[in-house]
Amino acid sequence: MDRNLAINLVRVTEAASLGSAKYMGRGDKNLADQGAVDSMRKMFDTMDIDGIVVIGEGELDEAPMLYIGERIGACESNSPKVDIAVDPVDGTNCVAKGLPNAISVVAMGPRGSLLKAPDTYMYKLAVGPKAKGVIDLNAPVKENMINIAKALDKDVTELTVTMLDRERHNDIMKDCRELGCRIQLFREGDVATAIATCFEHTGVDVLIGQGGAPEGVIAAAAIKCLGGEMQGKLTPMSDEEMKRCKKMEVDIDKVLLLDDLVKGNEVYFAATGVSDGDLLKGVRYLSHNKCLTHSVVMRSETGTIRFVETVHNMEKKPKYAK
Repeated sequence: MDRNLAINLVRVTEAASLGSAKYMGRGDKNLADQGAVDSMRKMFDTMDIDGIVVIGEGELDEAPMLYIGERIGACESNSPKVDIAVDPVDGTNCVAKGLPNAISVVAMGPRGSLLKAPDTYMYKLAVGPKAKGVIDLNAPVKENMINIAKALDKDVTELTVTMLDRERHNDIMKDCRELGCRIQLFREGDVATAIATCFEHTGVDVLIGQGGAPEGVIAAAAIKCLGGEMQGKLTPMSDEEMKRCKKMEVDIDKVLLLDDLVKGNEVYFAATGVSDGDLLKGVRYLSHNKCLTHSVVMRSETGTIRFVETVHNMEKKPKYAK
């Protein structure tokens, strides 16, 4: 695929971030999400791709735009055929409440490269490049933590383990505390936190626990670009979620490796901060009707990682950014 698609992809997440950030702290997560969806969709229309949304805002009857199966892009006869996975805002509650760690994210790869994950839970284990090759989702939590600490040349008491602040993770927390690990809980946004394991400056060593399966695929795309490792296993919590898994013909008993989640080595990932987080700063509103955004864009084929700081003159932006 054309390497210039990477910079065009970051324009998509910038637009979504700007569309959502104006609702920061206003208490309405639906408005925060819709602002991102509308802006993201309009920017996708300017891209020379023939895209299919494989992970989006829901099924056709659930989402007016960016629904699973929707075609997006210019869709010309010679446009590259790609899979698209989107989360216009990972952390809509964070935007609504004015809390940190909300980001807009997009992953893209050749047609058939991204797992079509059902809207259910996934048990995830993610680490950065230095711990690649030492994790095993089937192994006990304590065994994984000890192996990760050795790979990072740390004492296990220096290991920082992060997970969603949910009761379902009480047993994991118990095991980690018995080892003496440092635990960092978060309320929302496991895409950003999974990615944080691949950057030493974030202080996050490992992500573990159950979160959204669609978000797991998006995070896996970034982790593949960054040279880390992630494993996942679908964990449907209801009969309805079980039906979704069967409908999409996904094996719930299989441990999904990184290459199962994201096939091949030609994937792109882009993210822009909506609110401040460990990885990216949120949208800043400047004087004279200007905004500042902070983004990251990655390409797995070359391993290129770009951090992009952009000043947007909103008076000169097309309607999608207003």
